[in-house]
Amino acid sequence: MSWARQQQGRPARAPGYRLNIGGQLITPELNDRLMRLRLTDRRGIDADQLDITLSDHDGRLELPRRGVKLTLAIGWQEEGLVERGIFIVDEVEHSGAPDTLTIRARSADMRQQLPGKRSQDWHELTLGDIISAVAGRNDLEPAIGETLRGIYLDHIDQTDESDLHFLTRLADKYDAIATIKAGHLLFIPAGQGNTASGQPIAPVTLYRHQGDSHRYIETDREAFTGVRAYWHDPDAAERREVITGSEENPKSLRHTYATEDDATDAAKSEWQRIQRGRAECSLTLAEGRPDLYPETPTTLSGFKAVIDATPWVIVEVSHELSDSAYTSGVQMEILGA
Repeated sequence: MSWARQQQGRPARAPGYRLNIGGQLITPELNDRLMRLRLTDRRGIDADQLDITLSDHDGRLELPRRGVKLTLAIGWQEEGLVERGIFIVDEVEHSGAPDTLTIRARSADMRQQLPGKRSQDWHELTLGDIISAVAGRNDLEPAIGETLRGIYLDHIDQTDESDLHFLTRLADKYDAIATIKAGHLLFIPAGQGNTASGQPIAPVTLYRHQGDSHRYIETDREAFTGVRAYWHDPDAAERREVITGSEENPKSLRHTYATEDDATDAAKSEWQRIQRGRAECSLTLAEGRPDLYPETPTTLSGFKAVIDATPWVIVEVSHELSDSAYTSGVQMEILGA
């Protein structure tokens, strides 16, 4: 029972879940098989991961085949469950005694899309054109951030490279998030707390009394005042530089870029990452929040003044659930400007 509920004299809530594994339905109402469930929801192209351990004390559980679909909903029985998506089983282990079944699965969107390597020259296109083309050939609907859609690229090569790796490279270059959700290929600015259409995601507030523990880390804000990037000027046959931020103490990127625009894009992206990384905070919630997702703007309350005053954005959420307990772990960085 959390501190808040102890103070209010309320009874502890009962965790709820619904698992369907290859046609086998597992819920608290049917049996008490769930020993441990951990769902890790990451932003970006990394697949969400689900680890489940079930009791097979009566020997009635069938071993799911690799590749079988699994659906999951979690939450609190009194408040209704939140659907958390479809996953593909990629590892199964049966051990004993006592007999247990352990299943590892990854989000279906990421497992089933963007296979194989390709070679293609992308020439005189906008970023929106490229993302739309990649989405189309993978039977996905593109959803592209407005601030990214119109960026013009003179030329970029995709050489013996999967679409997945190519998107990751583009996202890194433009400080964006590339991911697949519910049949959509999302390409949005990182750490902004906005949807692909530019609309703000509804913020949440997390309070000190809701947590079992927290960890706040602040780095040296004065370590770098900007970012320097170099590019090759073929007309002058020399290396030139661009700087984003202040020239007082800039971080220098090692790579020499082909054009001034490429160097400027790289410097801006790295400076944005540095700004967001000035501080980070993690919080373990005594009572899980199934409604928390990466890229949600977050305010913290009841901590130190500087922590409460910082605008945060969630970068990863983990959910730990059993028949008797449900907790959530939240990792955050500074919300981008």
